[in-house]
Amino acid sequence: MMSLGLRLAEHIHGHLGWLSTLALFHPAVLLRSRPRRALLAAALATGLVTLTGMIGVGLYPAYRTLLKPSIFAAAPAVGNAFERKEHLAMAVVALAWVGLLAHWAQCRDQGLAPRLSRIAFVAYAGAAALATVSAVLGVVVAVQRSF
Repeated sequence: MMSLGLRLAEHIHGHLGWLSTLALFHPAVLLRSRPRRALLAAALATGLVTLTGMIGVGLYPAYRTLLKPSIFAAAPAVGNAFERKEHLAMAVVALAWVGLLAHWAQCRDQGLAPRLSRIAFVAYAGAAALATVSAVLGVVVAVQRSF
């Protein structure tokens, strides 16, 4: 029987993953067309994504020892999907931080605002797209096996 704490952390991670995915679309939409200030939306989305990623990193050692062998034995394609999910999730966190830093810099330096605004938009749009794929892959794996 798996630990109740691991199961709870897994559920929290999964739900926060979907909330983070939705949250990333907000700054992407706000920053899509022109330089504007959306620091609160950007910071909250990036913070939520970072928290979700930290929980995932904390779960990884238990996943590696308790779940990964049985997932790969029963369904190697699902195991490989989870490996891709992890990589995508790290890219999501990195892109969110690029978006936040570019947006913060855009708010401070109006001379570079159009270029930095575009970088922030592309980073958040990319993060939102990759987060969606990562969240879907997480559900596929959870259906196969969980704590």
